[in-house]
Amino acid sequence: MPAERIAVVVGIGEVVDRSRDPAMVAEPTALIAQALTKADADAGGGWLGKLDSIDLVALTSWRYKDPVGDICARLAITPAHAANTRRGGETPVRLLHEAALKVIRGEHKACAIVGGEATSARARARSSGFKLPWTPLAAPDETAHFAGLSTVRSPLAERYNMLDPASIYPLYETASQAAWGQSPAQAHDESARLWARYAKAAGTNPFAWIDSAPDAGTIARISPDNRLINWPYPKLMVANPSVNQASAFIVTTLAEARASGIAPGMLVYVLGGAAANEPADFLHRDRYDRSTAQEAVLGAVVRQAGGVDLLSLMELYSCFPVVPKMALRFLGLDPDVTMPSVTGGLTFFGGPLHNYMGHAICAMVRALRLRTEACGLLYGQGGYVTKHHALLLGTHAPQEALPDNWSVQDTADALRGPAPPVREDYDGPATLEAFTVRYARDGQPLEGIVVLRTPAGERTMARVPARDEKTMALLQSWDSTPVGLAGTIMHLADGDACWQPLEAATF
Repeated sequence: MPAERIAVVVGIGEVVDRSRDPAMVAEPTALIAQALTKADADAGGGWLGKLDSIDLVALTSWRYKDPVGDICARLAITPAHAANTRRGGETPVRLLHEAALKVIRGEHKACAIVGGEATSARARARSSGFKLPWTPLAAPDETAHFAGLSTVRSPLAERYNMLDPASIYPLYETASQAAWGQSPAQAHDESARLWARYAKAAGTNPFAWIDSAPDAGTIARISPDNRLINWPYPKLMVANPSVNQASAFIVTTLAEARASGIAPGMLVYVLGGAAANEPADFLHRDRYDRSTAQEAVLGAVVRQAGGVDLLSLMELYSCFPVVPKMALRFLGLDPDVTMPSVTGGLTFFGGPLHNYMGHAICAMVRALRLRTEACGLLYGQGGYVTKHHALLLGTHAPQEALPDNWSVQDTADALRGPAPPVREDYDGPATLEAFTVRYARDGQPLEGIVVLRTPAGERTMARVPARDEKTMALLQSWDSTPVGLAGTIMHLADGDACWQPLEAATF
C-alpha cells in the first residue's frame, strides 16, 4: 500500500505537575503547550512549523475564550485548522482516528491532538484563597463551547438527581452482579483485583498522579481514607480528576515521516477502529448488565486485529470498574490474568476529565516502540456508558487502507432489545432492577436510589430514605444482591416516591 495512504503517530509528549503549591503550577494552556513541545522533540523536531491541524480535547478546569488559540499563540504557530473540539472520555481516540483519515485523504499533512487540565491547582487555590496568576477567566457567555456530551435527561432522572457518572455507573455494576451470579462481596473483590492491575501500571508510568500501586486489599477495604462514594464504589474505585496533566501527539503519513527521517522504530501505525453509541438517556436503554454499543465496537476491532489473541497490549477505559469488567467478559479474557492498561487507570494515573485517553495513546505508543511486532487496543468511553470508540495501533503497516466509515451503530442497534416505557408517577408493586446508595463525606448513607420495573414492564424510579434502616441494610448487604426483589412504591406525605421490598414493608 502506498506510504501516502498509511497514517502513523510520530511524536508524543506528556506533562505532570504534582506541586501542592498552586502558585507553582502553570495554567492549562501552558501545560498543553509544554506537552506539544515535547511531542515535537520526540518526533525529531521541526514539526510545530509543519502542523496544519490542531484539535484540543475539551478543557474544563479554566474558562478561556479560545483555548486552542491561546496554545497556538504560546507556540507561535498558525495551523490552518485549529479547533476546540468535544467532550467525552472517548474523544482523544476519536480525534486520533479522524486525524489518521485526514492525513490519508490529503486534507492535512500533520495533525496534533492535545489536551490537559489543572484541576488540582485550581482546587488548592480555591481552598487557600490564592488568586491564580493565569489568563483572566472568560465570562461564561464568552467561554469556548465544547460539544459532545448529551444533556438529554428524563424528568424522572432530574427528580432524583441522577445526573452524574458516580450515580449512574453503579446501576450497571449492581445489575451486572445479579446477571453474573455474584454476591456484592465477590464483585467487590473482583473490582479490587482488577483495579490493582491498573495501579501496577500506574506505578511504572512516570506521568502518573499516584504511583504507590496499592494492592487489592487496600483498594477493597472501606476506611475513612477510602470511604464509599456511591454504592458499591469507594474512593479508590472512582476516577480522580484532581490532577495537573497534559498530553499531545502528532499524526502524519508514513511518506511524510520517512521524508523527515524518523527512524522506523519510532513509528506507530493506525490499523483500524470502530465506534457506536447507546441511547443518550440512560433510562431509555434496554438493560444495565451489558452495553451493545461496547460489544459492537470491541467485536469489530477484534475482527480487524485477526482475533483477541493477537492483541498484545490494551487500554480499557476505567472510570468505574464495571466498564472494563463488561469489556473483559465480552472479550473472553480473565480479569485476574489480563493486563487491562498500559497507562494506569483514571484512579491512579489520574483522570484529567475528558483527556485520559490522550495519555493512554502516549503510553500505548511508548509500549509499542519497545516491541518488534505487536498490536495494541485503545478503548475509550464517554458519557454514562454512552459513547464508545476503539482503535488499533501497531508496530507494522496495515495491509489494507483505513476505512472511511468507522460506525458499527447498526450492529449495536440490532443487538439491543427494546427499551421499556418510562413511568414518571407510579404507586404500586415494583421489582428492583438496579440501584445505588449515596454517601456523605463522613461515610454515612444519605439515601438509596432505585430503578424499578412495574408488573407491566415499565421502568420507574424511587428513593429509599436513610431512616428506612431495614431496606437500606438490604441495599448495602455484601452477602447477597437485592436486585430482583419484589416490593412496593408509595408516595409519602412529603411527596417522595419511596420503595420497600415486601420482606421489609412497613407502609
